[in-house]
Amino acid sequence: MDRLAFNAAASVNEQRLARQVLAHEIANVNTTGFKRSYEVVLQAYKADGQGFDSRHQPQIVSKDQIQLKPGPLIATGRDLDILLNDSTVMGVNAPNGETAFTRRGDLRVNASGVLENGAGHVIRGDGGPINVPPGFKVSIAEDGGVYAYDPQQPGIPQPVLIDRLQLRDASQTPLARREDGLFRVDGQPSGADFATGPLPTSVTVKALEGSNVNPMEAMVKLIEQSRSFEHQIRTIKEGKSNDESGASMMRLPG
Repeated sequence: MDRLAFNAAASVNEQRLARQVLAHEIANVNTTGFKRSYEVVLQAYKADGQGFDSRHQPQIVSKDQIQLKPGPLIATGRDLDILLNDSTVMGVNAPNGETAFTRRGDLRVNASGVLENGAGHVIRGDGGPINVPPGFKVSIAEDGGVYAYDPQQPGIPQPVLIDRLQLRDASQTPLARREDGLFRVDGQPSGADFATGPLPTSVTVKALEGSNVNPMEAMVKLIEQSRSFEHQIRTIKEGKSNDESGASMMRLPG
């Protein structure tokens, strides 16, 4: 009974991280450019210390690495909406000022004339934050070039290249999630940049990328988690019932 209850209770406790990860993914099903990262699995480890040498305890093993599997394409027709192709990521300024990366491409020009995305992260160019001249219209090219033109200019407006998005190919670079939800280079100090990979970087204009969380897969995992929890609790209750039955059989008749 002791080992049965110990293992069942340990399993319930260790699966809490998997439940938190699943809840986080379900909450971001509709978040633009969201990427899954955590993968969790239960493994059995020998429990050292007092007790039986044969006792093993289940422990959760997690891997937090951004999965750049593309999400669905959402055509918007908006000039400043971009979808990052393949394993391309875009450099932004994190809230603490460090360089970070994202896949969120719903861009806009803020009140200060600086290009940012829908989450308020300032977009980085080759020379730092991208500043747009007052009153100018902005468009993005497939190679990441940022063009601006004056709509008041007589004749046909001529777009001028003002900067280029800081795009990196992360196909050969593992990325991890920061506390603020942005990406960082796994194994490197926070704020570190990295050299682009072998694949060309590009964007699809007038479109956004949806979350790569599969809603049906997430719901199936949620059901499995619920059934696993119920099974472990039922196992503890059955073990207690068997223990009480065995104890009653050992009592001497009064």
